[in-house]
Amino acid sequence: MAPSSSSGLTFKLHPLVIVNISDHYTRVKTQLNPPPSVAAASGNGHGGDVAFQQNPRVYGCVIGVQRGRTVEIFNSFELLYDPITDILDRSFLEKKQELYKKVFPHFYILGWYSTGSDAQESDMHIHKALMDINESPVYVLLNPSINHAQKDLPVTIYESELHVIDGVPQLIFVHASYTIETVEAERISVDHVAHLKPSDGGSAATQLAAHLTGIHSAIKMLNSRIRVLYQYLVAMQKGDIPCENSLLRQVSSLLRRLPAIESERFQDDFLMEYNDKLLITYLAMFTNCSSTMNELVDKFNTAYDRHTRRGGRTAFI
Repeated sequence: MAPSSSSGLTFKLHPLVIVNISDHYTRVKTQLNPPPSVAAASGNGHGGDVAFQQNPRVYGCVIGVQRGRTVEIFNSFELLYDPITDILDRSFLEKKQELYKKVFPHFYILGWYSTGSDAQESDMHIHKALMDINESPVYVLLNPSINHAQKDLPVTIYESELHVIDGVPQLIFVHASYTIETVEAERISVDHVAHLKPSDGGSAATQLAAHLTGIHSAIKMLNSRIRVLYQYLVAMQKGDIPCENSLLRQVSSLLRRLPAIESERFQDDFLMEYNDKLLITYLAMFTNCSSTMNELVDKFNTAYDRHTRRGGRTAFI
């Protein structure tokens, strides 16, 4: 059991962070444990890595602001981390940090997140790796295991403190208390998601699995078609088959429609457009909330005016 924090910091966690971590974990788990039909079609067996596939761990950064002794965690993004080699992709982290700075200039990297039932000793490697960005990073841990008897949120926030253990100073994780902080748009979104129900009577997990299966099949088919074109062009280059200029023009026209996924320019443009779409979505949500609030205020003013006129008329008579 980790000791409690003595830093005196007040942590405020927004629901968007919990939703992002849950979504990240769900996507990774679905990719590692595809439906039986997809697993049989791809020919991938689970082998001896069943325990890791059933309980994968995901990693990411949490961002927000710190005002005095209050730390408010607003958002998060994913990290590329290899738990086997303990290698953190710093270039990806710096690129994501730069993109978020353009959209949210006041947000800073406050720490990182992961999934699991408890903090592990290996987690300190990532924690120390982020100390050059934030000298005292926060660690948000989400437990994805379902416990119907638990009433609290399965989220734990840790800080790191230097304790002397057996005469040796060591950094250890300590528990930090937190509160859930929401804005109007987040309350509306969370309430909307909580009331979502599948239209065909199936569970949400079944619909998600079917959706991801369709995406997997489409990507697999696209990969096979591109591989056929590649083998054809290689055979034509070697002289095994005759060169047909008309067919080459069609292949060239088709390849121009494919995005250059491996290029850095495509990644930058894609992430920039993705952030712009998120910003537009947030603005649309705020506009919708403002419109609803204006309608409520107008109805209240109308009812108040009617009540005032009736009361004044009675007093006058």
